Amino acid sequence: MKKRFLLRLDPKVYDALAKWAADDLRSVNAQIEYLLTKALKEAGRLPREEERRETQGEDV
Repeated sequence: MKKRFLLRLDPKVYDALAKWAADDLRSVNAQIEYLLTKALKEAGRLPREEERRETQGEDV
């Protein structure tokens, strides 16, 4: 189950994310999750279980 939380963004940041998400055919929420997951992987901070689930095509 995914964790829900409130995220407050500057309107310009949200607008840029919304445009990027639309370009990638994703929702804004999915775009944020994609970017955070990518950043965590690149920083070596994604927990092993999450990496394994993602490579198997399951929702994170």
